[in-house]
Amino acid sequence: MIMFTTFEHSVDLIYGDVIQKRKEDCSRAQQLGVTCLAGYAAGAVGTVISNPADNIISSIYNKKADTVMQAVKNIGVTNLLTRSLPVRLALVGPVVTMQWFFYDTIKLLSGLPTSGGLKKRLEEANAST
Repeated sequence: MIMFTTFEHSVDLIYGDVIQKRKEDCSRAQQLGVTCLAGYAAGAVGTVISNPADNIISSIYNKKADTVMQAVKNIGVTNLLTRSLPVRLALVGPVVTMQWFFYDTIKLLSGLPTSGGLKKRLEEANAST
């Protein structure tokens, strides 16, 4: 859920503050570029949030701890947040980026618009009510 939210907010941020154009005014290549940037941001945020839980699960799975609390004590709070994070960012970020890229490419080839723009649609819905 956090990745979808991050993706939508990243798309709005990129169009509004970086490119400073409406999505509809950008070329297909620019829209897919925004998709890739927002996809990587979504993957990175999801990785940072899930990293502590993944470290705990790895510790329990590898028989280094029997309980969650024991795993947290063994790993330590700092390591819980940072251990294996650079490797996970390097692996997960590109995977999520490619997932969003393929999804939006298929949408474009099907004649649909690229992802993003939720804020605009919500504003239009609120204005019509």
